[in-house]
Amino acid sequence: GGVNSFTKALAKELAPSNITVNAIACGVIDTRMNGCFDADERTALEAEIPMGRYGTPDEVAALAWQLATAPAYLTGQILTIDGGWQ
Repeated sequence: GGVNSFTKALAKELAPSNITVNAIACGVIDTRMNGCFDADERTALEAEIPMGRYGTPDEVAALAWQLATAPAYLTGQILTIDGGWQ
């Protein structure tokens, strides 16, 4: 919540200077950080995600690129990439 509020406040502060501020909020992304889960835990977590799988680092990178090249009027947004898991 703190990062979301900071993103919105900073976007409001910097908008007059034509500086955009947005954030990406990731769901479960298939990275080494999730290596602590055993197979049963992974399966249980995947079952909670409506898309039935973890996101990939490439998907997050694609969103970051789209955000970096987005129209300048897009600011103060928190973009969630989570496969429908809320």
